[in-house]
Amino acid sequence: MKFKRVLLKLSGEALAGDQGYGVDPKVLKKISDEIVELVEHQIELAIVVGGGNIHRGVAGALAGMDRSSSDYMGMIATVLNSLALQDALEQKGVHTRVMSAIDMREVAEPYIRRRAMRHLEKKRVVIFAAGTGNPYFTTDTTAALRANEINADVILKATKVDGIYDKDPMIHTDAVKFEKLNYIEVLNKSIKVMDSTAVTLCMDNSLDIIVFNLFESGNILKVIQGENIGTIVTSK
Repeated sequence: MKFKRVLLKLSGEALAGDQGYGVDPKVLKKISDEIVELVEHQIELAIVVGGGNIHRGVAGALAGMDRSSSDYMGMIATVLNSLALQDALEQKGVHTRVMSAIDMREVAEPYIRRRAMRHLEKKRVVIFAAGTGNPYFTTDTTAALRANEINADVILKATKVDGIYDKDPMIHTDAVKFEKLNYIEVLNKSIKVMDSTAVTLCMDNSLDIIVFNLFESGNILKVIQGENIGTIVTSK
């Protein structure tokens, strides 16, 4: 395996599948099946899940809500998604811990870095919920922060497309895919792979990001094995 400890970033929208809202059981099953395979290969896996399938903080603010209140609602949405993913994994016998940045001890452990590291060493899947616990920060930034805190080898950003393009490939048939980008290119060209705070945090700590298609069967393991899939964002 090219990577031993990875952080997988899943969007909330991906969990919604074709439903467009909420959690699609078929998507949960597919993701959990692939994670089981990673656990069998002794990969130390942490996951950050977005909440966009339930509530997006920015969208709520644009609609007139107080930004902080809207962001806290988004954080709680990520807890719902994390618990759904935990249930799907544990039904398959995968030991899983949800660690929340907002204290809700009845359903999740509080986030403590050293405890998270210990769970990973014991090959438990750790799901980081509730973002950073602070408004104005996205789950992309959460992924970058937690990945650096746990000394992850790479961030794997699973999306609906097979990499980063110069424009939306779902709309433009002439969209060109990038095989490799550096952080400065992503920031200067305003490429929407992750928000600028997350990209800068990865750049400052030389942490690579690999963007790939979540819905292509076996892709997560292929990326971890070092196959040339998707687009890599790196300082090299």
